[in-house]
Amino acid sequence: MGGVTAVAVHQQQSTGRRRRTELAAFLRSRRARVTPADVGMPPGLRRRTPGLRREEVAQLSGVGVTWYTWLEQGRPINASAQVLDAIARTLRLDGAEREHLYQLAEVPRTPDPQAEADGISAEIQGILDALDPLPAVVYNSRYDLIGANAAYGDLFDVGTMSRYRRFNVLWILFTVSRDACPLVYPEAELPVMVATLRSAYGRHVGEPVWETFIADLAAASPYFAELWHGGNVTQPGPRVKTFRHDVVGQIRMTSVSLSVNGMPECRIVVYTPSDEESKERAAVLRSLR
Repeated sequence: MGGVTAVAVHQQQSTGRRRRTELAAFLRSRRARVTPADVGMPPGLRRRTPGLRREEVAQLSGVGVTWYTWLEQGRPINASAQVLDAIARTLRLDGAEREHLYQLAEVPRTPDPQAEADGISAEIQGILDALDPLPAVVYNSRYDLIGANAAYGDLFDVGTMSRYRRFNVLWILFTVSRDACPLVYPEAELPVMVATLRSAYGRHVGEPVWETFIADLAAASPYFAELWHGGNVTQPGPRVKTFRHDVVGQIRMTSVSLSVNGMPECRIVVYTPSDEESKERAAVLRSLR
């Protein structure tokens, strides 16, 4: 057992070294492309570096020169979110580069609330609409509903959903009564959804938006709190789900998740009728649209 532990520790240390080496190389490459003119500084004489000097990045970011030098040398030092934000501004990093910086530094990043509120692009909405008559929706990793097509509105009462405190599928499913829940078998589906949420949470530990959401939902739903403390994790995958509808009764759907480029941690979920009876009932819903 001691040998296994030693191997695990060695692997963890090796991964940490590789991550720090990659972080150092990334910072040097970003520093090289920013000129003094980009940040309002005179070019100066005898400049041997193609971009900013280390001491200039440190000064503009409000950190110590020695500390920043160690960061670029891949030494095992800690960085806070505030310091990384300052460095990202100095190096003029875009959204993808900021995310990469945080991942390499192993620091949880607080997402921009405004960016989350922007919704989906016209192109993604066009894809959702083209999937009609199949219900299709875009969720983020917290199950916030970002966009949907008309067929999704046929299957679920989106108008009623929008009146809840959060336009979030988990929040709705855990706070409605059993009779009002659109899932016929919530005891089978809700644990899987919570395990999927926890898997995504591993990338966001400590982020205020996530911590507040989980704490609020746990306070609102003892069942969610119980499942959350169970600690199970899983990844999104195909599942057959049975939904109830006031007009046509039960509809069995196979859900499939598709990733969306340019929308990190968002996925398109498409629902396909899993049998002929469900297909006929979905057609009835469309006729009532």
